[in-house]
Amino acid sequence: MLISLAVSNYRSLRDLRVELGALNVITGANGSGKSNLYRSLRLLAATAQGDVVSALACEGGLPSCFWAGPEQFSRSMREGREAIQGGPRQQAVRLKLGFSAEDFGYLIELGLPRPDATSLFNLDPEIKREAIWVGSAWRPASAVVDRRGPLVKVREGRRWVVASEQLASFDSLFSQLADARATPLVLELRERIRNWRFYDQFRTDPEAPARQVPLATRTPVLHHDGRDLIAALQTIREVGDSSALDEAIEDAFPGAHVQIDTIGGGRLALGFHQHGLLRPLSSAELSDGTLRYLLLMAALLTPRPPSLMVLNEPENSLHPDLLPALARLIIRASEATQLWVVTHSTRLVAALNGSQRCHAIELDKQLGETQILGRGILDMPTWHWP
Repeated sequence: MLISLAVSNYRSLRDLRVELGALNVITGANGSGKSNLYRSLRLLAATAQGDVVSALACEGGLPSCFWAGPEQFSRSMREGREAIQGGPRQQAVRLKLGFSAEDFGYLIELGLPRPDATSLFNLDPEIKREAIWVGSAWRPASAVVDRRGPLVKVREGRRWVVASEQLASFDSLFSQLADARATPLVLELRERIRNWRFYDQFRTDPEAPARQVPLATRTPVLHHDGRDLIAALQTIREVGDSSALDEAIEDAFPGAHVQIDTIGGGRLALGFHQHGLLRPLSSAELSDGTLRYLLLMAALLTPRPPSLMVLNEPENSLHPDLLPALARLIIRASEATQLWVVTHSTRLVAALNGSQRCHAIELDKQLGETQILGRGILDMPTWHWP
């Protein structure tokens, strides 16, 4: 389980350190930085996929992702006695992302390359630093993998061994040095991060992937766009917790049940039976809210729970009466998976807060900087950037 997340110099997250629990509920007003916190976690996940540089390019490039305010706020600036202004920078401009888990931690620093007249990629991000360590916070004695530019060193006992001297500036150590024999820790951490799941804005329009009729293929993990919803529900029925599936449907839609059958060509069809109707509804006939609830249910009741799952605004398209049932599903899933829930819904937050597992994180923005409401610097988890 992740116990802390640290982000520096990314959009409104000038220097944010977040303590994490089993069920993290992130709230805040529009523009407070919820999306930036969510994106920062997705960027960390992109390092294990080997595409963090292209992910930044999709956000408009590294310069547009940097914190746009001053490097530091003076006390008089915060109190309004002095105009907000910059000054000579004391440190190189870096975007920094990192997390600590219960056993290991990881961080990455990205910056711009030195100007090169022979290249047209002078705004392409470079990976300046990466590190893996043992324990809750980085310190020199706890580091086990250290990357500076193209040089990567791995600790063996009490000495450092060079693992690579020519790692490309756009390649993470996860993409080049994950080897079961030479660097098993890098491989283990990469696979753990790759196992994270993000569910963001399921489509429910008439052409949505979830409304299509899929092939009958076992699906223990719902695709991020929900294209294999029917197969995922049947997989839960056969190899997962079938009773939990029935209870979740009954909890949200009293008297209803789902039946899945095969049709021609080895495909699966969903029938949603409701009390009072003479025939079941197909996936194409379901309301947006019903379809979205089934998608969230398939994600949360997965027979193969990940170490981390993130739900971004799951309340979209759901009637408020469905939110208590969704909250019970989320709380149940948090027993096996660390969960992030980013939400605007006060009713969903109230239902989740009823669980002892819930860790509330309310974001606020002061002078353009995202902060955690009600927590000062002494309340932040211990964190050190190299």
